[in-house]
Order: sequence, then C-alpha cells, then structure tokens
Amino acid sequence: MTSSLPSISGLADLAGRYDAVLSDVWGVVHNGVAAFPSAVEALVNYRRAGGRVVFITNAPRPSAPLIEMLDRLGVTREAYDAIVSSGDATRVMIAKYSGRGIHHVGPPTEDDALYEGLNVTRTSAETADAVVVTDLDTDDDTPEMYRERARLWLARKLPMICANPDRVVEHGDKIIYCGGALGDLYAAMGGMVLMAGKPYQPIYEEAFRLAEVAAGRPLDKSRVLAIGDSVRTDATGAAQFGLDLLFVTGSIHAAELDAFGKPDPQAIADLVAPSRAHMAGFLPRLSW
Repeated sequence: MTSSLPSISGLADLAGRYDAVLSDVWGVVHNGVAAFPSAVEALVNYRRAGGRVVFITNAPRPSAPLIEMLDRLGVTREAYDAIVSSGDATRVMIAKYSGRGIHHVGPPTEDDALYEGLNVTRTSAETADAVVVTDLDTDDDTPEMYRERARLWLARKLPMICANPDRVVEHGDKIIYCGGALGDLYAAMGGMVLMAGKPYQPIYEEAFRLAEVAAGRPLDKSRVLAIGDSVRTDATGAAQFGLDLLFVTGSIHAAELDAFGKPDPQAIADLVAPSRAHMAGFLPRLSW
C-alpha cells in the first residue's frame, strides 16, 4: 500500500461506485453513548440515493435488542436496511451445548437475550462445559485481572466462545477493553478460543446475503463497500471477503493517527497495510 490514498470529503464522493455498504456500528455510527449525527445523515442520504446499508457489528447480542439500542442512541431506522451481529453468530455456537452448562463472563444480565431459547444453564466455571465471553464484567476491567480465573478454565480444558472479537472500543471519550482482549489472553495461555463476528467469514456472508435481499438482486463484491474503524476486525474482514474499505480514523486509532488534526496518509496506509485491505479512502468521522 502506498500513501497515495484517495482524498475524499465524504461518502458522497464514493456513493456512485457502490450499490451497498456493510458498515460497522460502534465507533462509526455511535460511540456507545450517542449517535454521530454526520454518520447517520450520510447513511440516510446514501439509502435515499438508492444504496443499501447493512450494519455488521461485533456486539455480543442478537439483532433485535441492538435495534432497540440504536433507537435509544438516536440512530434512525432510515439509516439501514438490516443488521447482523456477532451475537447472532454466537448463538449458533452456543446451541451446540443444549442441555449443558456454560460459564458466562460479562455484564450479568445485559446479555440475557443471547441465551433465550437455547436450553443452556449458566453455571460456575467449576461445573461448566464451556466459557462464553461477551465482554469484561465492567468497563474498568483489564484482561490481566482475569488471569487467575483463566487458569481454572485452562485446567478444565474449557473452550471459550468469544461473542465479541473486538479488543477495544470507543465509549464516550474513553477507550475500554472488550471480549476479544480476554480471548487473546486465553489463547496466549494455551486455551481454545472460538471467535464469532468480524473478521471471520460467516458474519460477512450473512451481511452480504442481507444486502442482496435489500437490493432485490445479486450484488457484485466489487460494488459493495465496507466501512469500519478497526484494522484487526473491519479492515482484515473486508480484505478477506474481497471488499473495498472506507476507513474511519477518528475512533480507536484517533490519537495515533492525529485523526482530527493533520493526519499523515502514509501513517494511515502503514497502519492498515498488514490487513491487505484495499482502501477506497479515509475520514475522521463518517459523513456525507
């Protein structure tokens, strides 16, 4: 990748080249506290111009409660056609443990919808058959705080189902750890980790299918744009699935890229290069 990245002022500069968008949500459309008005406006305008939008998110909850959350944060339903989440993919993995016990790591009640109708029992690590990680228990936790607990999981050879592959996420004006960071710790200790969501293929296949349903016709990958803020998940996932990437620099990479100051295109290119993603452009915040 070279530093000759396309200079764009907003999604409008690219809209005519793409029939559909697969957009990340947290860090692109909202920050966990409120929607980014410019991002919502951009996606609404894109859809009004005939484009289709599917949200593709590593949120560890099924789609239905996520839609309710987006409503609360101010993301109008006019901004998207469909949504697919890491939680949706995770439920398929958890279903294999029907009639058995799983040990949940993450906020104790926030993720209840993840287990609805799956016939699993949430139990202690001493008796569980698998560990399901949605997030760390609190926003102030760090992965290292879980090392002792992870030693027990490892001793019992428990597989970990990681419902959120993200390592960190923007929350208001803070950066907090996510389930993926704990998955990394467990893998480094020798544990088996099963990841749902981005950058893995199943969630992209479902998002692409939903985009084709929304468009009412088959789509060519060369005319589908991925939008995201994470190199590890969004850029890598786009590259592996064969989609161009619009990279949002003003979220988890904002400080290192001086996203809202004088960003260096070469530094952005170098950051994204390991993913092998083909960048259609970059913006500090998604806008029209």
